[in-house]
Amino acid sequence: MNAIKETNFKFEGQTGFYRGKVRDVYYFGEIMVMVATDRISAFDVILPRAIPDKGRVLNQIAATNLKATKSLVPNWVIETPDPNVTIGYRCKPFAVEMVVRGYLAGHAWREYKSGKRFICGVPLPEGLKENDKLPHPIITPTTKAAVGHDEDIAREEILSRGIVSEDDYKKLEDYTYKLFEKGSALAKQRDLILVDTKYEFGKFNDTIYLIDEVHTPDSSRYFYADGYDERQKKGEPQKQLSKEFVRQWLIENGFQGKEGQVVPEMTDAIINSISARYKELYEKMQGEPLSSINYALIMGRIEQNIVNSINSFNLEPQR
Repeated sequence: MNAIKETNFKFEGQTGFYRGKVRDVYYFGEIMVMVATDRISAFDVILPRAIPDKGRVLNQIAATNLKATKSLVPNWVIETPDPNVTIGYRCKPFAVEMVVRGYLAGHAWREYKSGKRFICGVPLPEGLKENDKLPHPIITPTTKAAVGHDEDIAREEILSRGIVSEDDYKKLEDYTYKLFEKGSALAKQRDLILVDTKYEFGKFNDTIYLIDEVHTPDSSRYFYADGYDERQKKGEPQKQLSKEFVRQWLIENGFQGKEGQVVPEMTDAIINSISARYKELYEKMQGEPLSSINYALIMGRIEQNIVNSINSFNLEPQR
């Protein structure tokens, strides 16, 4: 099936390479070129088959949202020369992800359902149901594990362990709430509810930058606003726009990334259904259908667009 599982380019001036869970990253000194492949991960595990169109869907949604939030916080992007490519500053990431939640869903709901009333040190009221709106948005940070699973961590522990300085953490909190407010407003324009999302930050020349993707269906969870209240009153599942459907399929087939568990077979039918959902996500969030492409030409296109871009500007980044 047509999908980009990996890239193996060799560029003039390239100083390094890193293969992440779903992206291939090429370094040019203080500049990085991030290629969004079609690999897919869940429960911090890379699944064995790639999903056609997934990479360009997420990269283009991220580009739209990074541009829309640039006035709130500086971000790492210099340009997006290709639907699958983003070029930007090589920031030093903070070792935490800022997860912000406006509703009780996903991991937070699973923790609440098990009896916990504190998540990352943040208290939650009694009597909440799955997908209820929280009294106010809350930040539930996670560690950024080099290997294995990210883990919940409280603000107090982040500061006491010196993972992030107090001054920087206050800025991260402020940026997180402002970004979530903006993301919620953007979602409302598409008749969506931004349920929860994560933001990653890094430093470049002592300035904090928003990095990675923003407000995509892989980093965020959305509900359809139309019918939300009625579904909650009836105790019905909410109609979601997120990667949760992939996680649910895995859970239903006995996989949550735990030791000894095996990823269920990803048949062509499953791959096609996941790809179709990503196209639906794109159309809903971007307001236009995803264009068709010739996969036979895509690797050459990506490589040429990267070369053209790198050659068009000085590799010494603006300061």
